[in-house]
Amino acid sequence: MGSHSKPAFLLEIHDVSKRFGELDVLRNVNLNIAVGEKVAIIGPSGSGKTTLLRCVAHLERPTSGHVTIAGDRVGKRLEGNTWRDMSDGELAKVRTGIGMVFQRFNLFPHLTALENVMLGPIQVLKRSRSEVEPLACDLLRKVGLAHKASAYPERLSGGQQQRVAIARSLAMQPRLMLFDEATSALDPELIGEVLSVMRDLAADGMTMMIVTHEMQFAEDVADRVVFMDHGRVIDQGPPSELFRSPSHPRVQTFLRAVIDRQAMVEPIVASATI
Repeated sequence: MGSHSKPAFLLEIHDVSKRFGELDVLRNVNLNIAVGEKVAIIGPSGSGKTTLLRCVAHLERPTSGHVTIAGDRVGKRLEGNTWRDMSDGELAKVRTGIGMVFQRFNLFPHLTALENVMLGPIQVLKRSRSEVEPLACDLLRKVGLAHKASAYPERLSGGQQQRVAIARSLAMQPRLMLFDEATSALDPELIGEVLSVMRDLAADGMTMMIVTHEMQFAEDVADRVVFMDHGRVIDQGPPSELFRSPSHPRVQTFLRAVIDRQAMVEPIVASATI
């Protein structure tokens, strides 16, 4: 059951660990996110960032620890004095409050952009098509794709497909949006259009947890940046502090490597545009 008093945080991650066989992917992660807060998760590949998002949405069951959203525990319910696993139906209901945008767009190829956006509210929330269609059209307009409502995914660019995927998540009217490297599968020239939609969402006050390699975007949009390495939260703070004067040596090393890589790419991009 949910708590009677309003929780201080929308999302609370309590001592979450996740083990796959002998591999500890997450180690006692604690993280709280307030309503309307934008938190960027950065760190090297394999540091546990994606697994943490999947545990929040309970697509992966934590080995230990737990997650609460708006005071309600995800994946468990209290029966008397005992915590029981939620049924698939109960879990699906909890997940309606969580929007998740993956690296891959996962659109249904046999449905138009509009039909992809409408599917969740109709099938999961049991709302009528006549009720959902105006909302879905409005969301496609919001992500700049009103003119592509009747297009099938194969006729859309990667950036357009990802924007449809964002609209599809928003159609469930989630309280929390999770982004798992939403631009990493896109060609460089398409990244900006997806980041622009994410910036608009942030400006609208959506609570967001964003795994990203886009450091400039994280600096511009996030209220807080969390650095993960080897399954742990190593450091966190406002982007101005973490990026400008990181105190932890591991964060310093990581950011230096990212900046060096950017410095190598920029001359190539500049020469290509001459």
